[in-house]
Amino acid sequence: MLVHRGSSKIETKRLILRPFVIEDTINMFNNWASDPEVTKYLTWPTHSDINVSKSVIEMWVDSYTSNETYHWGIVYKDTDNQVIGSIGAVRINVDLEQAEIGYCISKKYWNKGITTEALLAVIDYLFSCGFMRISAYHDVLNPASGIVMQKCGMQFEGVLRNAQKNKEGEFCSIAQYAILKSDPR
Repeated sequence: MLVHRGSSKIETKRLILRPFVIEDTINMFNNWASDPEVTKYLTWPTHSDINVSKSVIEMWVDSYTSNETYHWGIVYKDTDNQVIGSIGAVRINVDLEQAEIGYCISKKYWNKGITTEALLAVIDYLFSCGFMRISAYHDVLNPASGIVMQKCGMQFEGVLRNAQKNKEGEFCSIAQYAILKSDPR
């Protein structure tokens, strides 16, 4: 049974996962949302100006009124409370007690285990809320994201051919991963 707790602060060895605040707009724009290399394989377009980032942050902040919202800013403790990415449940199926996770992080912090650390913390948190299945997917042209999922114990479930449209509106194939609460960890 799900017991929704919303986007409560989560702390790991190197990270603080916390709800976004309006003041995070500049960091979001500068650190990841305006970088075409970071957003290359995502479904949303690279932010063309800071007002796009502001609108997204405002939407996220407004969503925190619901305890069924699970979306965090990723703060690397060495960055003076600066958000360097985002992670959260992008889809939730309450009846099936399932959540799908999405994440994005500044390329300055790629290949440092930060995304893996954040994903592990969110998986644990969602399982503690009663979710039974956590899934994630990535564009098959972005295998680095799949490596993060594997490091977190998620199992590869297959490739869904032409199952998603990328930010250019072109069909792309996606690799699906999932972990069950009952899986050994």
